[in-house]
Amino acid sequence: MIRIRCITSSALPLAQDRIAQVGQIFTENFPKLAGYAEKIPDLLTNPIKHEYQTALIVSETGLGRVTGFVLLLHFPSIGSSFLDFIAVRKEQWGGGLGSALYEAAREYCHGLSSRGLYLEVQPDDPALTPDPAELVQSRKRMRFYEHYGVRPIVGTAYHTPAGEPATTAYLLFDPLDRTSSLSRAEARKAVRAILENRFGHIVDAPYIQRVVESFADDPVQLRPPRYVKTAEHARQITTGRIEPSFVLVISDKHIIHHVRSRGYFERPARVGALRAALLPLNVFASVAPRHFSEQAILAVHDRRFVHYLKVVCTKLETGRPVYPDTFPIRRPDRRPRDLPVQAGYYCIDSCTPLDRNAYLAARASVDVAMTAAEEVLAGTPVAYALCRPPGHHAERKVYGGFCYFNNAAIAAHHLSRHGRTAVLDIDFHHGNGTQDIFYARSDVLTVSIHGHPDHSFPYFSGFSAETGEGPGLGFNHNFPLPPNTDDAAYVKTLDKALSRIDRFRPDFLVVSFGLDVLRGDPTGTFLLSTDGMRTIAQHLARRSHPMLVVQEGGYNLRNLKRGVVAFFSALAESRR
Repeated sequence: MIRIRCITSSALPLAQDRIAQVGQIFTENFPKLAGYAEKIPDLLTNPIKHEYQTALIVSETGLGRVTGFVLLLHFPSIGSSFLDFIAVRKEQWGGGLGSALYEAAREYCHGLSSRGLYLEVQPDDPALTPDPAELVQSRKRMRFYEHYGVRPIVGTAYHTPAGEPATTAYLLFDPLDRTSSLSRAEARKAVRAILENRFGHIVDAPYIQRVVESFADDPVQLRPPRYVKTAEHARQITTGRIEPSFVLVISDKHIIHHVRSRGYFERPARVGALRAALLPLNVFASVAPRHFSEQAILAVHDRRFVHYLKVVCTKLETGRPVYPDTFPIRRPDRRPRDLPVQAGYYCIDSCTPLDRNAYLAARASVDVAMTAAEEVLAGTPVAYALCRPPGHHAERKVYGGFCYFNNAAIAAHHLSRHGRTAVLDIDFHHGNGTQDIFYARSDVLTVSIHGHPDHSFPYFSGFSAETGEGPGLGFNHNFPLPPNTDDAAYVKTLDKALSRIDRFRPDFLVVSFGLDVLRGDPTGTFLLSTDGMRTIAQHLARRSHPMLVVQEGGYNLRNLKRGVVAFFSALAESRR
């Protein structure tokens, strides 16, 4: 069985293994350029530095042996892509694997809405390729690409020899599924971007200018087919070659926790609304949650607190939730004997009840977050943990804000054992629980954008002066914002938050995702629109880190549907 996956980050152990195998295939096929393979991790990790996004598409067996690869560059500035290298293991030559990989590359470009795919091929002209063996191979490649309607651009100086030793190549153009002609202006922009950013180390500015100006035809002319007489049908994009890069994890056990009290916004319908809205996007592969031991919870939560939740919930009557009403200054040596009465000792508010199924639902929610984290560690670029109940208000020793266990913090701690981890909380309310858990740690950066605590729950945390303590000093950052914050103000703050995350250089990014930032949420006062959610996703997508998105708040069902589609559709468009 052959599977094709796309690797966009070099942080994960799985990705590192596949990149190492690609290096072997690269050396086998391009011995004179073997050193270039060493640059692949940096190309994947630093798209801003190189001014293009790099994707490594690999074919592999069921046992993880890489059989071939495509190295693809996408230039957002021109909306077009460049196929840098394509190769398969020599024992795989002639077996159709090259076709599968090229079709996967076309599918990937199509997902980016790329306006075209450019690539270089050694000329099939004896005057430019005098070596008979190389000429034979060049003609085979041209025949291969013509099957897809891909032909050289003619009438230009692109094939002018460059480098030391001097090499020459034809520039081919794959229009993908577009029907319009390639204009001179578009081709010039694309060629300049390719030469400056990909080949700027071997060609100088005068060379680039000469080549760009040589594109004189408008529209640009493609060479008539030489090897395949009817290639037009092959322009159709084949889909389904690449495994989905987004994973969705949901547990149906969330429904057992249903508090019917008036004004309790955290209801089961939230998950149904989010799930129904996401299905038509066709960007997620669904993964069933796996069960994890209590040790995952105890890694971030106090043992006595966890034991209390487990025991007290089993003693409550079905349909009779307990709301805390007394909140003592916490003294571990003085507690009432009646467990339900102790609720105020472990809770931070009067709006988060305990009921018979709260513990079981919270455990299932942790399983969702941990399963999604494991998917990220297995190579998934984006995993969405649709958690309910939410978690970011749960501190090490207390619960509240509809939250019992801190799903995002539990998953972030798990990821931190494999690399530097950043948590970005974009829920309307400050993630006091996540801050509390990581406040004295430097291996997990916590950043939160939220309603100012002068006006917004949880009121007693989330101020900008809270920056960590001890080893964690400088690794907690709060960006409190006033009521009526709109898209422009929010995105401006988001860029500041992301700049801080960029300096941390995380291997993983955990996003505590709240849709209560949208206008009309009953618990929030921000005025963000669905366009704002799209912009947030686009700014996040510029980072190549594997991303775990953990559902937190959002209580207007219409906003949930519109917001989740805006966010994930933009994320998918930008990260493909």
